[in-house]
Amino acid sequence: MAKLRFKAVCSLMGVIMLTGMLYGCGGGGADNGGGDTSGDKKTTLTILNNWNGSSGPDGDTTPVTQAIEEKTGIKMKIDYTKGSEVEKVNQIFATQDLPDIYTGPAWGGELDGIIKAAKEGQLVDLTDKIDKYPNLAKALAKENVPPALYEKGIGGIDGKKYMLYQNQPATGKDVNDWLYGFYVRKDIAEKVGVDPQAVKTKDDLYQFLKKIKDANLTENGMPVMPLGGFHDGWAVGIGNTMFYGTSYVDKGDGSLENVFFTKAYEDYTLYYRKLIAEGLLDPEVFTQTDPIANEKIKQGRIAVLAAHYPAILDASKDYVKSHPGTEYVPVGPLERAGAEPNRPVDLSIQGNNVTVITKNCKDVDAALKLLDFLASDEGFMLVRYGVEGVHWEKVDGKPKAKQEWFDKFYEDSTGKVKRNEGIGIGLENMTGLDRINSVGGGDIWADQDRLAAMDNARKILRPNGINIISAFNPGDVITKASNWETLKPSMDQMGDVWKQAIFAKSDQDALKVINDLRDQIKKTGYDEAMKYVNDQLKGKEVVKLGMPN
Repeated sequence: MAKLRFKAVCSLMGVIMLTGMLYGCGGGGADNGGGDTSGDKKTTLTILNNWNGSSGPDGDTTPVTQAIEEKTGIKMKIDYTKGSEVEKVNQIFATQDLPDIYTGPAWGGELDGIIKAAKEGQLVDLTDKIDKYPNLAKALAKENVPPALYEKGIGGIDGKKYMLYQNQPATGKDVNDWLYGFYVRKDIAEKVGVDPQAVKTKDDLYQFLKKIKDANLTENGMPVMPLGGFHDGWAVGIGNTMFYGTSYVDKGDGSLENVFFTKAYEDYTLYYRKLIAEGLLDPEVFTQTDPIANEKIKQGRIAVLAAHYPAILDASKDYVKSHPGTEYVPVGPLERAGAEPNRPVDLSIQGNNVTVITKNCKDVDAALKLLDFLASDEGFMLVRYGVEGVHWEKVDGKPKAKQEWFDKFYEDSTGKVKRNEGIGIGLENMTGLDRINSVGGGDIWADQDRLAAMDNARKILRPNGINIISAFNPGDVITKASNWETLKPSMDQMGDVWKQAIFAKSDQDALKVINDLRDQIKKTGYDEAMKYVNDQLKGKEVVKLGMPN
């Protein structure tokens, strides 16, 4: 394998900003970015944190933002997205309602929108500026960006650099496995007489959900739904890993094909159609908002949840507290298409954030100064942990939470107390390389029960450890094809068409919906684009198996 570099791939969701997932960092020192400019005239910069469901403090100022202002002389006004990140990024550039700084997902449609904006001259060219800001330059260095993503746009567009890539793990110790999977309420598994770890295959999972359905369980007079998820169906579709290993598969002759054109994709679709048709999957899951999804969980109405474990732990915390023994535990590990049973889990580790300065920025130097400070060890530690001496202190060179604040944060299930201190308000998305363990001390705000649950789930779901993907992802390469702009609108419909198919009246109707889009994709240049992909990836290591991290 080539020199290990973490590989970014499109994952099923967009990673969600969780108040429970705050990382720490010690260190600081000489790389403190802008330095103390408390006597300078203040500049106010607007920031769009384009993560669906993210939120900020109740007031305009927090202890953390005040500390940043004292260090840099810069005030911040942060706005948050409450809907589709892809729609939001396209909207702001179409309407010219631009913030000074944009930060958001570095995945497919979101990143495509940013690349398009760069080509249209809507972003600030950082090529001749970045070397003046060492913390930003480090995070943007080629060796610190997944190779295909670097080629796609992070390393430059038409020879110019516009984007800052952030939250990429700095070292192997900083890899954060969020433990995506299916999790069942322990009490419900016991009621239906099924050992969650005995559920291994697609049929096992189906039969398990069916047993839950047949048990006719209710909560406060309302039926318990066998399988559910969070907003917009996140991340119910992760069952696809039982059907195919990754989004682009080998056709058998060494060339690649998008999995949408395979029988495996049809089988995956019809499996989920059966879940819908038989009442095993919550039919509202693809249209519900996050508050609605969380309310169902708090009411005890979802037996099995599909998502990453921290989100499930956060959402179920209140219900578990009032109903001991109802905690969610891992199902499986489930089979993975194409993977031997003893193979380590292949994780699609990626930094998940791209930050840009828009052409409307009122002070580019101030924006870079702010971002460089946030990417320093001092800034990293400040926005992840809070103010040293107030919220935490160093013990043996590592951050340690002060008990007073640990207790306050732990008792507040809403996360509002933490946000009002300025922690978890989106600034963590702009802190350069993720140094959670190599420089920091891990999640100092996590309670022991949570850490124990994560460790237990890791032992169950990762019995053979993990393997970090360092190969090229064809999904990144295809966007460089000359006809991508013509092809992209058709390819973008895959997710919506899949949802249409699983709600179809029959298997035949479901397959027709898929085949209609297949024809459309072909007509808009798919074959030419895939020829480009196969030519570009000839002789290179390509992702064959992948799980979201």
